[in-house]
Amino acid sequence: MYEKIIKDTESQMKRAVESFEIRISKIRAGRANDSILDGITFSYYGTQTPINQAATISIPEPRLLVIKPWDRSNIKEIEKAINKSDIGINPQNDGEVIRLPFPSLTEERRKELTKQVSEYSEDSKIQIRNIRRDNMDVVKKAEKTGDLTEDDRYSIEEEIQNITEKYIDNIDIIVDKKNKELLEV
Repeated sequence: MYEKIIKDTESQMKRAVESFEIRISKIRAGRANDSILDGITFSYYGTQTPINQAATISIPEPRLLVIKPWDRSNIKEIEKAINKSDIGINPQNDGEVIRLPFPSLTEERRKELTKQVSEYSEDSKIQIRNIRRDNMDVVKKAEKTGDLTEDDRYSIEEEIQNITEKYIDNIDIIVDKKNKELLEV
């Protein structure tokens, strides 16, 4: 029982941090990043297909993303899908490739983005604390039903608290790294 509660707590918190990382990876720092295309699909012979499954994506310059479709007949559909998405970059199509030039960010925009990262981090920390609370409740119920002794309960609660602190620290490290990236000119 002890190991299961700890393992469940750890895996739930790990998923929360991974979800946070995915969420902030979509915040662009004025630097080309192919993850901005994640979730954008286009109609490929009637099937919605992710761009990265039908094209080569490269970053020849820090502020330029180049998409080279394997089948040139898809170039218009890919361009249309990018325009429909809310990434805020206008694609440039030359018939061979699609170029996505990333504009540099203003100081004001950089500060807005760091605030957004902080909001996302707070959401994730709340999620982690909720996971802690839920697992602490499981431990207390197990003690009441006699599955755990009082000493075991204290040990498990301490372990859950340590895991919580570890994952909250992970989020803080990720936030610091992302903010440095955003504020870098």
